[in-house]
Amino acid sequence: MTSDEPQGHATSTGLSSQSAVPVDLPTVNDYDSFAETYSAENETNLLNGHYERPAMLALAGDVAGRRILDAGCGSGPLSAALRDRGAIVSGFDASAGMLELARRRLGDGADLRVADLGSPLPYPDDTFDDVVASLVLHYLEDWGPALAELRRVLRTGGRLIASVDHPFAVNLMHRQAGREAEYDYFSTTNWTEEWTMGGRTALMSFWHRPLHTMIEAFTSAGFRITVISEPEPDSAARELFPEAIAAKPRFLCFLFFVLHAG
Repeated sequence: MTSDEPQGHATSTGLSSQSAVPVDLPTVNDYDSFAETYSAENETNLLNGHYERPAMLALAGDVAGRRILDAGCGSGPLSAALRDRGAIVSGFDASAGMLELARRRLGDGADLRVADLGSPLPYPDDTFDDVVASLVLHYLEDWGPALAELRRVLRTGGRLIASVDHPFAVNLMHRQAGREAEYDYFSTTNWTEEWTMGGRTALMSFWHRPLHTMIEAFTSAGFRITVISEPEPDSAARELFPEAIAAKPRFLCFLFFVLHAG
């Protein structure tokens, strides 16, 4: 996330100021336009394949027999890993292209639906033991409706396991780019970035919010925070990305939460 951090996430030709890049809302975050390339990159890179996803699985722990909703499931790598561990997994995503890849991975019988996080979800109350929200909340300006829906579909005592862009890392990135005045840490601000993959460039839009605002959103939605984690990459990363890990064995990139529904 920071400019000197080990690269591997499917980002980034560079940070763009909101004022410098005209944001055409229908084309922002258009995963359909590069679903295949993004999915392939996501499988094995450092930040997704050997940092974020292993951390989510470690936080989930023993999931055998648990009903889990993968919110913003993308092409389904986390869903597949949870199912391999014995979970009963459902998933949704706003991108039909990503869901098609998830169906190829998980099979035609998988419970996968097109839905937007932040809108009413197509599941009854108290359906799931856990929800995993992997790098999806930071696409939303307002977490309130999304968290209310995730709380609704969770049983009492169920868990929300979430990863988001680390707010300190985002702020440091803005400061290194000389944009402190535009992107104050304590404000909720939108920022855009161009991702280039497989010869395609897409404009991605994210929302930064400070840590205390995240915590207030979780607690206001009826969640109790039990874990805040800043993990290391998995052990395989040392062999697969020796130079990056030698330079930075630990780094700020994503922030992880385990929350229990009250």
